[in-house]
Amino acid sequence: MCGRYTLFTPAEELASRFDATFEEPAEPRYNCAPGQSLPVLTNDDPDRFRRFKWGLIPSWADDEGVGNDLINARAETLAEKPSFEAAYERRRCLVPADGFYEWVQEGDAKQPYRVAFADDRPFAMAGLWERWEPSHTQTGLGDFGGGSGSESDGDDAVESFTIVTTEPNDVVADLHHRMAVVLDPDEEATWLHGDVEEAAELLDPSPGDEWEAYPVSTRVNSPANDAPALIEPV
Repeated sequence: MCGRYTLFTPAEELASRFDATFEEPAEPRYNCAPGQSLPVLTNDDPDRFRRFKWGLIPSWADDEGVGNDLINARAETLAEKPSFEAAYERRRCLVPADGFYEWVQEGDAKQPYRVAFADDRPFAMAGLWERWEPSHTQTGLGDFGGGSGSESDGDDAVESFTIVTTEPNDVVADLHHRMAVVLDPDEEATWLHGDVEEAAELLDPSPGDEWEAYPVSTRVNSPANDAPALIEPV
């Protein structure tokens, strides 16, 4: 799976790498975690980094909380799962990163490892996105001249994403049985704009020959910690 990642590449480099601009100033992140608002590039706006909540909320969901469990989507079942089927067909995104974390049981504790390209270059993970708007059932609005309205006006809408996972490469296999789908740069446009059959061809693991993994501080276990020291080897 992919439950934490890093994105500390300077904003200017990210803008150049993905040929996109930021709608908000980008700060370096050393511990991106579910539930946070993080930059993505969507298929309908690929030239602008937008901040979406990590944890996909299907448009048909009754409440926002369902996104807490949908931070990852298995590549093998994207076309079958009701939570992901529509997004897989029509709402794909790129999730920029420059590394991710996995945990390994070592003795009585879990040791976190950071996984990244050996040169720490940024990359795009395959993602899906959704826009969710809550429905409000309200009573007594007539007393205030508001009629009997029941639908949200859109101010409470939440845009969210999930990261697609696949089988691990040789490096990640020693740490976990899944890894994020990391796209080659020349595959990114196809993931965003290709049809489902073309997108399905991109869901293999990234070859492990350019990747490395190393142990880092257990301080990364808490999303409250976000500092350069988290990526230092221990």
